Amino acid sequence: MPSPIVRLFAPALAASVVLTSPIPAAAQDRESEARLRKIEAEVRALQRKVFPGGDGKFFQPEIDAGQQSSTTSTTSPPSTTAVTDILARLDAIEGQLQQLTARSEENTNAISQLGTRLAALEGPAPEPIAPAGPSAAESNLSAMTGGASQVATTPAAAATRPAAKPAEAAGPSAERLAAVQAILKPQSDDAGDDEYSYGFRLWDAGFYPEARQQLSIFLEKYPGHPMATYGRNLMGRAYLDDGNPREAAPWFLKNYQTDKEGRRAGDSLLFLAESMIALKDTNRACIALAEFGETYPALATGRLKDQYEANRRKVNCS
Repeated sequence: MPSPIVRLFAPALAASVVLTSPIPAAAQDRESEARLRKIEAEVRALQRKVFPGGDGKFFQPEIDAGQQSSTTSTTSPPSTTAVTDILARLDAIEGQLQQLTARSEENTNAISQLGTRLAALEGPAPEPIAPAGPSAAESNLSAMTGGASQVATTPAAAATRPAAKPAEAAGPSAERLAAVQAILKPQSDDAGDDEYSYGFRLWDAGFYPEARQQLSIFLEKYPGHPMATYGRNLMGRAYLDDGNPREAAPWFLKNYQTDKEGRRAGDSLLFLAESMIALKDTNRACIALAEFGETYPALATGRLKDQYEANRRKVNCS
């Protein structure tokens, strides 16, 4: 049988047991549900911040300012988000574009300056430099033909200005045309040589006007051809042999002055003396002969010795 003390304190002990016993499961579930709803509301608010929009695909606001203020103190915002990453990348792209734009402007300016310098360098072609230190005899040769140098620089004009003859004024006869057409033009791998050779064949056959026309074509199309020195000399021969030494002289002088080392430069100087002899200009003929003997001593004692001596016998040079 319980003691009186036990009976006295039994109700109090029972009450304390009831107060200190665990909370029922239902109460715990309600508390967990409330906390879960609060977390879900905060997640929805965070999602609206990261993915703003009103098309219904995102969560609608379910917490008020009070709830936000109460959770702000316990939850720190994320350090980075997708939006901030995109903004950072956009900033980097804009910086690169600014650098590219600046570099493009610098290149454009540099190209413009380079174009200006090139335009200045490619200005009007400089005047040709005259040969330095011509000899006294050569200076006399330039003056003795009465403007020969100027005439010689226009081969087309000289070639198309043959001496006027009654037969030529009336035009070539049918027989002459047939004879010219019978002279065949060479066909080889060297077109320039073919043009010269055809002119030589016409000259050799005695068709001097036709030869001059053909040689003019050759010299105009192939001025730097190795046979050009032959062509200019033969052009003078086509005038001289046709009885026109005054038109021949400029061509001989031009060939000599253009290339003194040319294969026919010495020949042209000697033929220039012959042209002056034909014009009965003894003084200039002697100048040409003296220049020939001084400049081409090997020719004067070799290949052209007979022609040189024959011309010297025609004039009395003191």
